[in-house]
Amino acid sequence: MQFQLTDSLIDDIISAMENQDVEYAVDAEEGQLVISDSDGHIPDDERYYILPEWGPSDGFELREEFVNNLHSPLAREELQSAMHSGRGVFKNFRNVLKSYPEVDKRWHIYKHRFMSARINEWYNSLREIWGLEKLDQLPESDESLVHDDFSFKEYDPAADRKTILLNITAGACEDESLPPEVNEAFYGLWKASFEGASEKKQTGYICFSLSDEFAGCITTSPLLQNQEKINVITSLFVPEQFRGLGIGTELIEMCITSLQNCGKKWVLVPNLFAPDILQPLLTRTGFRKIYSGYLLSLGE
Repeated sequence: MQFQLTDSLIDDIISAMENQDVEYAVDAEEGQLVISDSDGHIPDDERYYILPEWGPSDGFELREEFVNNLHSPLAREELQSAMHSGRGVFKNFRNVLKSYPEVDKRWHIYKHRFMSARINEWYNSLREIWGLEKLDQLPESDESLVHDDFSFKEYDPAADRKTILLNITAGACEDESLPPEVNEAFYGLWKASFEGASEKKQTGYICFSLSDEFAGCITTSPLLQNQEKINVITSLFVPEQFRGLGIGTELIEMCITSLQNCGKKWVLVPNLFAPDILQPLLTRTGFRKIYSGYLLSLGE
């Protein structure tokens, strides 16, 4: 007997696979889950189908793979500790995610897609038995969830200038290998660059989390009065707890699009304001290293 694999049934199967205390099967006639008998046996193997195998080791490996590919440093470190905490690993994992709502959302999407793919593979094996063609694999998800988790708005000097200055100062201790005064001096220079730019001509974007926490910013201004086609980055900052979630990339891309629409031709990032942590981001978004800084051509 055949059954249709609906989205709601997939959700039910995922929940059932994660339940290690009860064994379920799909009732093909009703198109829903039923509980197996006390011995885990199914009375009618033409109507009832045992779910894909999924045990604690599968759940651990899935979490481990998610953590290993997570680019948010603080969350990754805490989750790795939770994964090696001995007893109560899954509970500890959940408790850590409570402190990182954006990462928590990504985890549930990641888990749902992985387990859905496992279910899809199982269902295709049944369709092969039924003499039916296999269904296409699940499409790759769009990893850019940043606009679901954060809000972006144009930089408003009157409303946002103080916020950016406070957060640039708050991030002074960037490199733990350097003395605090060196980190403070570095951010002091960036702060001076931001403050020295013309308020009227400085443009950019600022990002906030859904709980209204500052989550990043980018601002630019014309380099010189007689070189209006060239803009220089005067701030580019994402707090550590929000790094690795795509905010920096989105800020740069939004800023580039805006500058292109305004007829700008070049964007400069002085090397002074391009620490190692920013260099992969700049390269990924099209900047190339020149002299002691970075340059991006905005084309014709």
